[in-house]
Amino acid sequence: MNDHLQQPANAETPEFIQVLSANAIHQKVVHLARRISADYQNERPLLIGVLKGAVIFFSDLIRQLTIPVSIDFIQLSSYGNSEASCGDVAFCSQVTSDLKDRPLLIVEDIIDTGLTMDKLVKHLWTFEPESIRVCTLIDKYERREIEFKADYVCHEVKTGFLVGYGLDYAEQYRQLPAIYELKF
Repeated sequence: MNDHLQQPANAETPEFIQVLSANAIHQKVVHLARRISADYQNERPLLIGVLKGAVIFFSDLIRQLTIPVSIDFIQLSSYGNSEASCGDVAFCSQVTSDLKDRPLLIVEDIIDTGLTMDKLVKHLWTFEPESIRVCTLIDKYERREIEFKADYVCHEVKTGFLVGYGLDYAEQYRQLPAIYELKF
C-alpha cells in the first residue's frame, strides 16, 4: 500500500486497492499531453476543466502541453454523496469565456454512465464553438448508459468505484496522489 494512504484500523473503513500509482499517472498524462499538443498544433484551444474532480488532472495536463491554450471551468453535479450517478445533471457554475468559433477541449475526471458528458457536450454546442473534443482521466464502462466516446483517454477501467487524484467519494480522498478502487 502507498505510504501516503493511511487507513484507520476500523472494520467499517473501506479498503483501498491501488489502480494507478502516481508515477503511472504522470507518465500517462505526459503521453496524452503530447497527443493533444500535436493535434492542436495550429490552434489555440480553450480547455474547460470540469470541477471539482478534474482539477488535479487538469492542472497536471496543461503544464505538459506545448501549445498555447486558454482555460476556463464549469462545475457539474450528478453524484451528490452517492457512489452512483443519480442521472440528473445539475450545472452548478458556467464557463465565462466566449465559446463561439473556438475549439474546445473538455477535461473531465471520469466518464461513467456517459450522461453527464453527453449533457455537457450538448449544452456547449449551443454556444456555437468551432469544435468540441473530450479528454478524460478515466473512462469506465461498468455503468455506461449511453454511448459516449472520449477523444483522449488517460486510462480505461471496466469496474470499480475509484478515488484519488481528484476523484472522490462524498468529497473525501481527492488529495490522494494515486488512484484507488474503493471497496465498501
